[in-house]
Amino acid sequence: MDILIYDTTLRDGSQREGISLTVNDKLRVARLLDEFGVAYIEGGWPGSNPKDVEFFERAKAVKFKTAKLASFGMTCRPNTAPADDANLRAMVDAATPVVTLVGKTWTLHVTDVLQTTLDENLRLIRESAAFIKAQGREVIYDAEHFFDGYRADAAYALATLRAAVAGGADSITLCDTNGGRLPWEIEDAVCAVRAALPNTSIGIHAHNDSELAVANSLAAVRAGCNLVQGTINGYGERCGNANLCAIIPDLEMKLNLRCVQPGHLARLMGLSHAVAEIANLAPDDHAAFVGRSAFAHKGGIHVAAQRRNAMSYQHLDPTLVGNEARVLVSELSGKGNVLSKAEELNLGDVENAKEVLQQIKELEARGFHFEGAEASIELMLRRQQPDYRAPFEMLDFMAVVEHREGRGMFAEASVKLRVPAGGEIVHTVADGNGPVNALDFALRKALRPLYPAIDNFQLEDYKVRILDSDAGTGATTRVMIDTANHVQRWSTVGAGTNIIEASWLALADAVEYGITVASSQ
Repeated sequence: MDILIYDTTLRDGSQREGISLTVNDKLRVARLLDEFGVAYIEGGWPGSNPKDVEFFERAKAVKFKTAKLASFGMTCRPNTAPADDANLRAMVDAATPVVTLVGKTWTLHVTDVLQTTLDENLRLIRESAAFIKAQGREVIYDAEHFFDGYRADAAYALATLRAAVAGGADSITLCDTNGGRLPWEIEDAVCAVRAALPNTSIGIHAHNDSELAVANSLAAVRAGCNLVQGTINGYGERCGNANLCAIIPDLEMKLNLRCVQPGHLARLMGLSHAVAEIANLAPDDHAAFVGRSAFAHKGGIHVAAQRRNAMSYQHLDPTLVGNEARVLVSELSGKGNVLSKAEELNLGDVENAKEVLQQIKELEARGFHFEGAEASIELMLRRQQPDYRAPFEMLDFMAVVEHREGRGMFAEASVKLRVPAGGEIVHTVADGNGPVNALDFALRKALRPLYPAIDNFQLEDYKVRILDSDAGTGATTRVMIDTANHVQRWSTVGAGTNIIEASWLALADAVEYGITVASSQ
């Protein structure tokens, strides 16, 4: 490989606020990383907690195909021999082929945090590396706060690296631990290290406190680093670590440096979303390369250009990273957006594309928002097809909420529908725990005999947004409904100054889509 990818999601990434991985979670992520093809997986700090001890014990039974598993820990304590240090012993007992040692570089940390002398710190680094190396392990030395240390005292910072090399470290990783350095500072410092240690492998470990972790990692590679540490989705303490989901495609597609086996880059989006799922975090839709919106096009001019040349508004082919291009339809759209959406849905040519577009613009001016309600857009397009028959037509509906003495709150709804499939008008009544719930029950009751698939529809989410709160109780309300069956999930929208009407519009679209589209897939 041109660049070795060192993943620290299981250790540094799990320090993100809100993440707590179980041992099973960590093993699942490790297997995903190995299948993707990273060179190193840092499993955790075996001397710090029982969970990591268990992880390394269970990981002994895992046969990694590509990655080397690394344990992580500090150099030995001041005035202590490495053989007598419990943390170093724990790293040895973890039985990983790689051990990553972290030591102090910045004089401030040596004197104020570690509270020892500069010479003693050099001994800790040198002897700790030698102790681990003597156990037959590959040693990666992480120079903590290297760039801050280099800025404060360049000579001493370089001396710490020489101590690690003298102890037998196989490679040195330069850490921007506080995430405060700029790309040109990173590049200058890496060049200085490259000159001082010309025969040593050098890596970069960047944090994102200045939103520069990816840029700093790329700058370090340009200056001579051949190993990059980071995490999936940039997870990490404070503002996060360098995001491997951006760094890897940048290195491969922009700098022509190989990081994973050919073809594996197309697994990147799947890896990103799988790790997010395991971490119980929502994927970032706007993340570069792997976000759902990374190749989503909304502006009419953009879409019109892309219909002529797909690369006119894309910096690379999204399929290379496992993503896909999407066209959004909104008030900012042009005719091309509507035509592209119809093609995406395999609906063929839409003769009345301009009319559909005008309808969308008028509805969005009234409070509708179709970007997150693609089922409503698809229905609008299908209704333009000459052979489309809606499964029902709403004639009347009524929703009543009462408070009755001795019974409390009571909601009841009635719907009158024309159902073409049965050639009849159906009138049903149902109650519920609120007016929208009652309308839902009444609609289902009316349609169930002809469309039994409706029993598989589950309302997953119901969101209400007030668009003009200064209008008080007369404000326009937007309702978004997410519905799912056993196969897929779809979203619909309604809007208006009457929240019940807005809810009905979204609900009716949800049921119509479910009957005509989702149930046929």
